[in-house]
Amino acid sequence: MLDHLMSPIKIRNLELKNRCVIPPMGTNLGNPNGTVTEKNLAYIKRRAETGVGLVITEIVGVHSSGCVGLGIFDDKYIPGLTQMVDAIHSAGSKAALQLHHAGREAPFQLQKGKALGPSAIPSFVYGQPPKEMTKDDIKMIISAFGDAAVRAQAAGADAVEIHGAHGYLLTQFMSVHANQRTDEYGGDFKNRARFVIEVVEEVRKRVGDDYPVLLRISAEEYIKHGYTVDEVLTILPELIGAGVDVLHASVGTHGSPGGITSAPVEYEAGWNIWRAKKIKEAVDIPVIGVGRYTDPREADKAIANGDADMIAFGRQVLADPDFLIKAQEGRYEDIRTCLACNQGCIERLILEMGSSVRCAINPETGQETLVPKGPAENPKNVWVVGAGPAGLTAAYEAAKLGHKVSLFEQSNHLGGQIQFARQAPHKEVYGQWIDWLAAQVKKAGVDIQTGVTVTEDMIKEGKPQAVILAIGGKKIMPDFQGQDQPSVCDAWQVLNQEVPAGKNAIIVGAGLIGMETADFLVQKGCKVTLLEMLKQSPVLKITGHGYQLHKRMREANVMFLFGAVLAAVDGDKVTLRFDDKEDVLEGVDQVVLAAGMKPREDLKEALMNLGIQHTVVGDAVQVRRIIEATDEGAKAAWAL
Repeated sequence: MLDHLMSPIKIRNLELKNRCVIPPMGTNLGNPNGTVTEKNLAYIKRRAETGVGLVITEIVGVHSSGCVGLGIFDDKYIPGLTQMVDAIHSAGSKAALQLHHAGREAPFQLQKGKALGPSAIPSFVYGQPPKEMTKDDIKMIISAFGDAAVRAQAAGADAVEIHGAHGYLLTQFMSVHANQRTDEYGGDFKNRARFVIEVVEEVRKRVGDDYPVLLRISAEEYIKHGYTVDEVLTILPELIGAGVDVLHASVGTHGSPGGITSAPVEYEAGWNIWRAKKIKEAVDIPVIGVGRYTDPREADKAIANGDADMIAFGRQVLADPDFLIKAQEGRYEDIRTCLACNQGCIERLILEMGSSVRCAINPETGQETLVPKGPAENPKNVWVVGAGPAGLTAAYEAAKLGHKVSLFEQSNHLGGQIQFARQAPHKEVYGQWIDWLAAQVKKAGVDIQTGVTVTEDMIKEGKPQAVILAIGGKKIMPDFQGQDQPSVCDAWQVLNQEVPAGKNAIIVGAGLIGMETADFLVQKGCKVTLLEMLKQSPVLKITGHGYQLHKRMREANVMFLFGAVLAAVDGDKVTLRFDDKEDVLEGVDQVVLAAGMKPREDLKEALMNLGIQHTVVGDAVQVRRIIEATDEGAKAAWAL
């Protein structure tokens, strides 16, 4: 099986053992000066161990004016990059370095007034204008790409990829949103693409005829009035003539709506492959397709259909670096499938300044140097209390290390809050993940006991050597008159379909629980009003899933009432209290409470008094996301 995906392919004199590609993904694991760290090396080696044909490293900056990660603009970077290449080679894969200039998407350079761009037009992302590049600046950066390619060769890389996608400098030259020049580098699309072509020409000239040169390009800008794939087709002959050996067909920019460069869960596998196919039909060189691929069988089918010659697996390799090995062994049920949640790989890097890459469902990602090597020297009798994401992760990681693990869950099912979240539209994959994790816990030999409430006496009698407390949170119930009215229920009852959907509902709370419950009710044909005490929804529109949620709310005419609290429910009348007034809504047949959750306190004091080694993890510490739960659960197990 996977005959097409696993077949070799040759690029100039470079033979790849299969057509699986790991695309560049930012990690922020390097040193502040752009040099490589042990964390970089451990991370990239673990990715390569999946057995892919080609690993393209994260971006390496060709010039100080546009370096936002690792550097390659000085010979001092060569030793570290050589180690990265060696790490990839040691795992049996070929290595390419991705040459990059951020242009106006370089935040620190923008602050210093040193960022460069084709025109002095503010970045969509950062809102600050770069310095408009002079002809000398253009020549300097083109030369810098050539110098960087030579350093990549010196580092032992098997190929280079020029980053012409996602809104960075090369894309900026192609975009009317960033390029309003009136010289030969501006104007129509072909002129705007001149800079990209000249960069390719310089790289080809510097590396010679036999060295593979890839170009990653946003096949479509995916932004209003941006360039289209049909326009890209017009410059393909020039790009190939300049020396491109492989076209890597991505899509969008970081200014595109909805985080489309890392498409959220709403997008199906291969959603972008038609653009790769359109390019493939126009050229005689290999094309790499990308777009939420998680299942090698889907990738194999795309190659068999002639949609692309190779397929890039990005976030899937963060979720499960062994996915390809498992697939080849026919163990598809053991593959940990990416959720496209973007919590650790995208949002963490963007919203938490200075943070490095993680994966919400694979706590080892970005923390490879912290993971214990081999089994525990002194296995312990470990109790894990609570079987949500934090508890299941803790049990799994502890069992893998050889500890004797007992997992206790108060309810009759495993999975905690995910069992409710999975009911919301587009969240089915979350349920599949929690089912996968529960199955792995069982395979690891954990003693699972459901329907059991752990007490202090049980702990005294059982005498565990360590306890990981993952008891989660409890619902926050707002105070209002009429709580016993038959129309009043909570979001968990709605999502679990314990109560039927109403026809005209008010949801109290416009956080993620409230928004996803609204999404669920809208699909049932319900008219929905979202009530939020804050001045805006806590669900950020800049995140991929958040953008899609808000979009669906807008399309369904869901009304948001901000700065308001629920005062009373009386029959079909609901009284709302604003800062200086009250308002009454009539005809409401369902009031859904979704005010969030707060940590449970059970057993915390008892464990302290008993003096038992214990760690509190997940929502029992503070109610947050999956990534915090799994991270804390894993680290509690690793620390045993």
